[in-house]
Amino acid sequence: MDVRLSAEQLALRDAAGRVVDRLGPQAVGQLDDRERAAKLDAAVVSSGWRDLRTPNEDGLPWASAVEVAIVAEELARGRADTPYLGPTLAAELRRHADAPEATGRETVALTPDLTAPAVAGDDAVAIDAAGAKAALLLAPGDGGYTVASVAVTGTTTAVDLTRPTVALSTSSASVVADRSRPIGEDNLRRWTALGLATTCADLVGTMQGAIDLTVGYAKQRKQFGKQIGSFQALQHLLVDAVVHLEGSRTDALYAAWAVDALPPADALAATAAAKAYASRAARLVCETAIQVHGGIGHTWECIAHVYLRRALLSSQGFGDDGEQLRALQRERLGETDGLS
Repeated sequence: MDVRLSAEQLALRDAAGRVVDRLGPQAVGQLDDRERAAKLDAAVVSSGWRDLRTPNEDGLPWASAVEVAIVAEELARGRADTPYLGPTLAAELRRHADAPEATGRETVALTPDLTAPAVAGDDAVAIDAAGAKAALLLAPGDGGYTVASVAVTGTTTAVDLTRPTVALSTSSASVVADRSRPIGEDNLRRWTALGLATTCADLVGTMQGAIDLTVGYAKQRKQFGKQIGSFQALQHLLVDAVVHLEGSRTDALYAAWAVDALPPADALAATAAAKAYASRAARLVCETAIQVHGGIGHTWECIAHVYLRRALLSSQGFGDDGEQLRALQRERLGETDGLS
């Protein structure tokens, strides 16, 4: 694969970056600015970024998973408090099920531990649920699963201050796709691979934003008459953070490419490996950001914790590093290989 971004992809990255730099929250207090948030949401809607995986005339997505990942990374870097992951995965699920186009904003429902798509009748949570009227989930059927929809109403939680989740009651879910055309195992694998690749990109953007914030602080903050960025101990911490970031970025880019380019099982393995690395790296990088900020890093007013909260939620989405490593072990080495 050619890892270089095309001219169009570079332009997409720059456009997403400009939007989030202009309209994303620059301080914790701005998360409560509804006018700013509405402008950011409108900009994302008008860009069409949530529709990148809707089908064209041939039933194929308008854009590749690489383009989806490019936007996800930039939005995370700028702490975008507008839905992207949920609506993108909802569009992809409708495409796989050959379901009609949604009439309103949707997201997807996952199991309460966020590791798998929810099934009608079981407990579920809607992810990235701001502004969503409905969440898509799976409903059992002959030969596989079909897609169902449930209204997004319930208790809202916000571990991630930029992307709330909502507890759902799925007993009233209604089928929105043709039951005679169930979603097969390969389609579910490829959909999960897209979810993993997108959360990987989100983690990369979160790391980049946290590092940018911390480097800027280290250049301004002075102790003993010198910028703290000149202290070798802090330089080592930040260099390690950049190493984690760049390793994750390489894996995430390959994972996004694999979603469309490799067979479903291989795509899922590639994205699982990338997620295992990026999940652990993001926690380390965001914790380093708080550490370098010192005492102010542990206060509500320091926006570093917004990055850590986002990283924790994205790490858990579709399974954290431990879950991915166990899945790779089962897939590649077998259930009874003696490893733990």
